[in-house]
Amino acid sequence: MTIVKSAFSRQSSRLSSLFAASAIARPCSSTSPSANLDAPAPHSSTFSFRRFASSMAARNSYDSILTSLSKPGGGEFGKYYSLPSLNDQRIDRLPYSIRILLESAIRNCDEFQVTGKDVEKILDWENTATKQVEIPFKPARVLLQDFTGVPAVVDLACMRDAMNKLNSDPKKINPLVPVDLVIDHSVQVDVARSENAVQANMELEFQRNKERFGFLKWGSNAFQNMLVVPPGSGIVHQVNLEYLARVVFNNNGLLYPDSVVGTDSHTTMVDGLGVAGWGVGGIEAEAAMLGQPMSMVLPGVVGFKLAGKLQNGVTATDLVLTVTQMLRKHGVVGKFVEFYGEGLRELSLADRATIANMSPEYGATMGFFPVDSATLDYLKLTGRSDDTVAMIESYLRANKMFVDYNEPQAERVYSSYLELNLEEVEPCISGPKRPHDRVPLKEMKSDWLSCLDNKVGFKGFAVPKESQSKVADFSFQGTPAQVKHGDVVIAAITSCTNTSNPSVMLGAALVAKKACEFGLEVKPWIKTSLAPGSGVVKKYLEKSDLQKYLNQLGFNIVGYGCTTCIGNSGDLDEALSAAISENDIVAAAVLSGNRNFEGRVNPYTRANYLASPPLVVAYALAGTVNIDFEKEPIGISKDGKEVYLRDIWPSSEEVANVVKSSVLPDMFRSTYEAITKGNPMWNQLSDSSSTLYSWDSQSTYIHEPPYFKDMTMSPPGPKPVKDAYCLLNFGDSITTDHISPAGSIHKDSPAAKYLLDRGVERKEFNSYGSRRGNDEIMARGTFANIRLVNKLLKGEVGPKTVHIPSGEKLSVFDAATRYKSDGQDTIILAGAEYGSGSSRDWAAKGPMLLGVKAVIAKSFERIHRSNLAGMGIIPLCFKAGEDAETLGLIGHERFTINLPSNVSDIKPGQNITVTTDTGKSFECIVRFDTEVELAYYNNGGILPYVIRNLISANH
Repeated sequence: MTIVKSAFSRQSSRLSSLFAASAIARPCSSTSPSANLDAPAPHSSTFSFRRFASSMAARNSYDSILTSLSKPGGGEFGKYYSLPSLNDQRIDRLPYSIRILLESAIRNCDEFQVTGKDVEKILDWENTATKQVEIPFKPARVLLQDFTGVPAVVDLACMRDAMNKLNSDPKKINPLVPVDLVIDHSVQVDVARSENAVQANMELEFQRNKERFGFLKWGSNAFQNMLVVPPGSGIVHQVNLEYLARVVFNNNGLLYPDSVVGTDSHTTMVDGLGVAGWGVGGIEAEAAMLGQPMSMVLPGVVGFKLAGKLQNGVTATDLVLTVTQMLRKHGVVGKFVEFYGEGLRELSLADRATIANMSPEYGATMGFFPVDSATLDYLKLTGRSDDTVAMIESYLRANKMFVDYNEPQAERVYSSYLELNLEEVEPCISGPKRPHDRVPLKEMKSDWLSCLDNKVGFKGFAVPKESQSKVADFSFQGTPAQVKHGDVVIAAITSCTNTSNPSVMLGAALVAKKACEFGLEVKPWIKTSLAPGSGVVKKYLEKSDLQKYLNQLGFNIVGYGCTTCIGNSGDLDEALSAAISENDIVAAAVLSGNRNFEGRVNPYTRANYLASPPLVVAYALAGTVNIDFEKEPIGISKDGKEVYLRDIWPSSEEVANVVKSSVLPDMFRSTYEAITKGNPMWNQLSDSSSTLYSWDSQSTYIHEPPYFKDMTMSPPGPKPVKDAYCLLNFGDSITTDHISPAGSIHKDSPAAKYLLDRGVERKEFNSYGSRRGNDEIMARGTFANIRLVNKLLKGEVGPKTVHIPSGEKLSVFDAATRYKSDGQDTIILAGAEYGSGSSRDWAAKGPMLLGVKAVIAKSFERIHRSNLAGMGIIPLCFKAGEDAETLGLIGHERFTINLPSNVSDIKPGQNITVTTDTGKSFECIVRFDTEVELAYYNNGGILPYVIRNLISANH
């Protein structure tokens, strides 16, 4: 495993951007789905390689404010770009989160990728944030988890092969910013309620994923600037918080704030540590790895003021569910949320991280907590050295990025304001189908009964009155048992949202202790599990002598990683599952996660509630969500007395005392020192240190994609699209979920046929996510969504299309393959909002592999449009007021796109003519919105572009 803290100097990073320019998309609005689209770019000058190269030699425009940071005892920590040296009063009014964007723009200002005009836009945030202006942003590092990390490493491996074939040094292909890759998404709770659960689940995990793990291990040795954290170490976001986050970088003497983009939406958890971070798609992450700036709309910032103190017994989970509901109601999509106020004095860093973690659930890009003394205390607690913490504090104070509540606070401006008195927060849970549907605990029973009555929807199951008391009998391991509506069948302490917080974890253990002392038990068919986000949790549970009580109730540790929260709950007892299914029982899961959408947790739990770890234990004991904890007992003690929740609920003081005595810095140090040593199963994997990866042609997990097939040093240039057939004809709102392969592999799909032909049994199919490193499978899974609506099928729904020349109805993959084998180009027709939803790299890679040359749509989601350009696909927009329907296009025509043959004749946003074989002619807008996107297209995509410019830079 290779850890390179500062593999590239600032100078070499700037030079390296010669072969890694930005993919810049257009603004999107955060106010409505239809506004989540980007407008055509104005005309701009064509791309000039001469100008690009000359810009790299230019000095940073702000080198005059490069300042030394002195150590208190003499000497210096390093140099930094000093915001105070700008002598601009606007800085004091900027939100802290915007100051991080400002520093990045100043530090990276080369007048090409980042310009002085970009810096001015950020400085003038108070005026520009309402105008949807766009800025470039270069994150300090990239965070990957294994599902998304595999295709990123596959692409790097392919780039090395291409370099080698072009007689250039393949070792020059490395990430240009630090990449942290944590393997955490493959822990299935196959074995629970066992002292040996961790080992048993780990062995199954390695059996399923040996190829993927072996490939990532090769990557950890082959590439500089990449750290791979082995499976079994923890959840990516908790590991990031406790270990990976730098807060401030010292890169060869240059100091700057840590910032991160990650390929999981809950990357935002690190915002609680004062590190700006959020989730992006795979292509954006790969671009950032290669030193490119990301394009983003300069966001509005919602100021969220906290006051007061949480009441006794109220948890951080209760707080985050309350905050989530408030922010969803306020509307924060596409915005930053920045927390401030005296109430922060009362919130631990772990509590802040819990709130930041759920940014995706309340819709914000970030939920940001600026660094203050509590942040520094946490850094020391988690084993960061005193010298490091001193450097972090000195830098942030000097650069106006530190909050000191002992000093008068300068007035900052926010786009809008919210306020919450912490004393008003009450115990609650959320569900049964959405994270922001908060239910006060005292109202849970009545809310549940309403859900049974209500029509099917987010808060309804439409169970007839006469069936609501139905009881289904089954046999559990030879013992008669029953299940009814609202019975808890899964109780899981899981997810980085809560397992990173010692107060709720030890609170759950105290509930278990008191319950055991009363003699309370959990029904044996309830699938209970505990999946800590890092090994530190195990250490402090053992130090407190409380793990044994959790074990007694069935909450044995099952592994260290994402489990029930992402659907890895494993199977329920077969007899129980049959009873639920055959009797249409609305069974419940209670988990300490962040998402509870129907079908996500388990196929047999239609009601899924998010709750704090202590409440997970409580509901497991109660065995049902149909309970009023204030009025009804949670169980009967061993001496026959009724026991209520209040009898086993610990006080805030009890919890605080256990946290103070049990959570120690040495636990973090020893845990993370051991991470780099791996574990026995990881260490037994082949330890190849070869520069080039040895592709296994028989592998169904890792496959060499054809991105660089027949590549030469000469860019191919614009390719004519002549007499192309329409592969698919869509209406509005085709999302990346429709396009990208996701979920399980259907037994009748082209991907299934591919696997069966190679001897893979159906039970070993695994998911598309686990096979993202195999382009053959992912291409077959593109447009394989069973809900796909393709106008060529005239009303039929499903992953099929019509092969126009023959009239045959085929799978999309089979039709695309036939077109390619016949040498025929294809295009896609689409309506508004094409590519909306989560950013997914395979939503652009897949169509490219299918041979799609262009997409003609009414409008695009801005990131997906940029991703298409990055894969060499032409994005075209119909003119305003026109679409396929108004133009009379049915998709049976053949399309010719009259794009100039020389890239210098193409301008971003220009009009071009499209003609059909039926005599129709119409104008479209070319949606290459920047010079750099034109350069990508000219090279056949971003990856060939990087290769050619890297070789050119070294000759």
